[in-house]
Amino acid sequence: MPDLLLELRSEEIPARMQRKAAGDLRKLVTDALVEAGLSYEGAREYWTPRRLTLDIRGLTARSADIREEKKGPSVNAPQPAIDGFLRGAGLTSIDQATVKTDPKKGDFYVAYLEKPGRAAEEIIAEVMPGIIRTFPWPKSMRSGSASMPKGSVYGGIEGKGTEALRWVRPLQSIVCTFGSDHDETVVIPFEIDGITAGNVTYGHRFHAPAAITVRRFDDYVASLEKAKVILDAERRKQIIAQDAANLAFANGLDLVEDEGLLEEVSGLVEYPHVLLGTFEADYLTIPAEIIRLTIKTNQKCFVTRPHGETEGLSNHFVLVSNIEAKDGGKEIMHGNGKVVRARLSDALHFWKRDQGDLPDLETLKASAEKFGLDLKKPLDQRMAKLDALNVTFHAKLGTQGERVSRIRALAKELAPIVGADAALVDRAVVLAKADLRTEAVGEFPELQGVMGRKYALLQGENGSVATAIEDHYKPQGPSDRVPDDKVAITVALADKLDTLVGFWAIDEKPTGSKDPYALRRAALGVVRVILEKGIRLPLLELAASAFLAPISLPENFGGGYVGKTFLELCVANSGGGYGFSEAERPAFMKSEARRYTADLLSFFHDRLKVYLRDQGARHDIIDSVLTPEADDLLMVARRAEALTAFITSEDGKNLLAGTKRATQLLAAEEKKGTVVADAVSDALLKLDAERALFAAIKVASAEAADAVASEDFRSAMQALSKLRAPVDTFFDDVLVNDEDAAIRANRLALLKAIREATATVADFSKITG
Repeated sequence: MPDLLLELRSEEIPARMQRKAAGDLRKLVTDALVEAGLSYEGAREYWTPRRLTLDIRGLTARSADIREEKKGPSVNAPQPAIDGFLRGAGLTSIDQATVKTDPKKGDFYVAYLEKPGRAAEEIIAEVMPGIIRTFPWPKSMRSGSASMPKGSVYGGIEGKGTEALRWVRPLQSIVCTFGSDHDETVVIPFEIDGITAGNVTYGHRFHAPAAITVRRFDDYVASLEKAKVILDAERRKQIIAQDAANLAFANGLDLVEDEGLLEEVSGLVEYPHVLLGTFEADYLTIPAEIIRLTIKTNQKCFVTRPHGETEGLSNHFVLVSNIEAKDGGKEIMHGNGKVVRARLSDALHFWKRDQGDLPDLETLKASAEKFGLDLKKPLDQRMAKLDALNVTFHAKLGTQGERVSRIRALAKELAPIVGADAALVDRAVVLAKADLRTEAVGEFPELQGVMGRKYALLQGENGSVATAIEDHYKPQGPSDRVPDDKVAITVALADKLDTLVGFWAIDEKPTGSKDPYALRRAALGVVRVILEKGIRLPLLELAASAFLAPISLPENFGGGYVGKTFLELCVANSGGGYGFSEAERPAFMKSEARRYTADLLSFFHDRLKVYLRDQGARHDIIDSVLTPEADDLLMVARRAEALTAFITSEDGKNLLAGTKRATQLLAAEEKKGTVVADAVSDALLKLDAERALFAAIKVASAEAADAVASEDFRSAMQALSKLRAPVDTFFDDVLVNDEDAAIRANRLALLKAIREATATVADFSKITG
């Protein structure tokens, strides 16, 4: 069976787009071929900075012949209906149709349509231009004469004024060959924007710029390798990683690995060569994080550290060149070294400036007084500056200074719950955002928190305060760690809760796949901190408190409105009117707070479900223990964990079977509108089986309630599982739907008592099995 080789060669494709673009090309092409009736054995995509390549193996040589049956109208149908059938079927006369008989519908016309298969070459030539023209690049550009106005001339080329191809960078050539291992390949010469597909490609831009004629994939790869192009990106990554580690080791160093940088660099070179650059050791006084980011961001180079050390860096870096220089790379290393030194000089300047005094301390006294800041300390000065400048957090949520005030109030409530030192928590909150006004973070926003910790330690802050400044942003993703220090945990929770409450109140909630303020990540962060650190948090109470906290925003925020509470500002910012008197204000705001907090709690529940499912919990078990008002997420998780372990045991199976039998019958009767007594009446218990069941329910309910109160959910379930035997006896000996309405209502009340007793642990009706 023949194979297809496709290459789209262009100017340099941005490294961040290459992997996805190659995957998109594979999917678009294979989907189009399959839709056209072809099949294939396998397909793999490849990419370099200048080309996207697709290797499709075992493609069928032509699509299959198709015979379709098209059902028509009755033989007695009016002529217009028959004419329409003929047009749709492509027939010229009704004599070309067949008459079929249906026992119910009678005689009707049928047309049998024959569609011969098509050659794969024809199909490929047909689908490829459309795929290339509509390729889903995040950003693209037009080029060539077609993109120039008609009649215009530039560089001796006259503009065509036609619809130009949009491609990420100017497309230069297309290779499209088709054939089996044993036959000569053919070129499928489709044309797009003046470029005709052929069998000619080009190697390395500098080392091997001559044309290369190719036939099929294997000789294409070999020819490119001779022309200094390594097609496989994973192989380029392996070469870079191995050579960089070996070069570092040979010089008494260890490479600081960076998977993201490795991926990017492999997309910048077709023929990688690693070299070792150097900068002055004096720059090592700069924090390692700044050095690493400076070299990575500006020069795409890897940093190293002395062999065997786990902290700090060396004054050597590894760079990756796309050429094999005749001088061994001396000029390349020299040039990169000059740029790195210039960037590190800037970084050293930022680092020193951030440790000095600001020039306008007199103007910061009011802000310093508001937050209890010491203007003799550099980080305190930056926090005062952040507040004094009224730096915007969000147009509807005020300034960063106001936000710190809100977080401060929330953290004060959280500190005793978490068990953190209240004074240290307050100090950490006040300084948590201060590094946003440092020059280091201004240059490298990725270092917010990290630099704050370093500056805090330099000015003698408590270690927990410094740790909290860095860790309050954590966790920033599912693989990121959660804070360990109690002060950091408190500040992290307060920061995330304030973010969620604020954006919820101004109706900037995530929609579909859009989450511009990373609110899902913030909520998942709260869930992870609560569960992984074992914190009992009354989310509804805390959220309501955050909504109703008194604030005073500057006049230039909220449309000139100075809010009385955060919630009032949010109502105003979202365009809502008040429509209540001052006397009615407390009730209105309490109602609004309930509305917002209930919706926010539902959002937390969604994140909790995601987290627990990732931990292996069954969705039905999560649903059975999660009620709409459950705001103690730790207890929900513990219930789910206990139920997961219990439900597979013999006691668990008894509990599930007995409960389901009772609750399903009760639910069916409730649905029919059958009267159920409000409570069980002893006087109406006529049979031993129902009296025994009622006694068992009272004992099991009491034991389960005591176990739940002590948070021993497994013991609670074991207590309830003892109901299985009396429930079975009840159903064997007792007719629930007695003719006497009072007795029937009382027996249904018994079943309701079972449901209420088990509901203290879970809603067993939601558990499958």
